Amino acid sequence: MHDFHNDDAIEVAFAPSFSIGERVVARSVIRNDGTYTGKNMGEILANRGDVGYVTRIDTFLQRFYIYAVHFVETDHLVGMREKE
Repeated sequence: MHDFHNDDAIEVAFAPSFSIGERVVARSVIRNDGTYTGKNMGEILANRGDVGYVTRIDTFLQRFYIYAVHFVETDHLVGMREKE
């Protein structure tokens, strides 16, 4: 895992930190930022400690990796950064 807590870092210069199918744990509460259809803005999508699995890896602004994480218990598919 890399230390990409600085938003000036260009994550895509390195290999992704997670692989498709990898089990991950939410580090904090994840709320809808308005991009999750069917949920109100600010509504909780994942709680700290929730377990999910990486289903896809995309990039954002040609700088950051976005991991599509499926939280099985809630059946939410959420786009997340490594630090989340």
